[in-house]
Amino acid sequence: MAFSLFNRHPQEVLTSTEKEQIVEAIRQAESRTSGEIRVYIESHNKYVDPVDRAAEVFFKLKMEHTADRNAVLLYVAVKDRQLAIFGDEGIYQRTGSMYWNGLVKKILEHFNQQHFATGISEYIHQIGEGLHQYFPFDRATDQNELPDDIVFGS
Repeated sequence: MAFSLFNRHPQEVLTSTEKEQIVEAIRQAESRTSGEIRVYIESHNKYVDPVDRAAEVFFKLKMEHTADRNAVLLYVAVKDRQLAIFGDEGIYQRTGSMYWNGLVKKILEHFNQQHFATGISEYIHQIGEGLHQYFPFDRATDQNELPDDIVFGS
């Protein structure tokens, strides 16, 4: 009998190999851009709107302190089956809401098929491409401003 992905504790949703796959996807995406990508996974969203929760987490993690205001957060509330993407003003102004809505649809397709790590990795790749287009990597000035690890809430 298989257990639903969404009935697990956040840290149990991903295997250690899948966690490494996601962190490596973050590193690869960030190697082509000055932008920063973070992933935050928790069990429940105490708020009605996952975008509001994503914004709260974004500022809690101090992601707005990047030099070009080009950080992006993928927020997932596992048991509530909620997903949100929150991009700082630098990247959001250049891409617009249609770009973000399209990414959410792609990720949800993977999640609905229980391909959680694949969905997150694909998201990271797509965001990396978007960030690269508007904020290409400059070897002379760019540095990794935020940790590449996955953050797990309660």
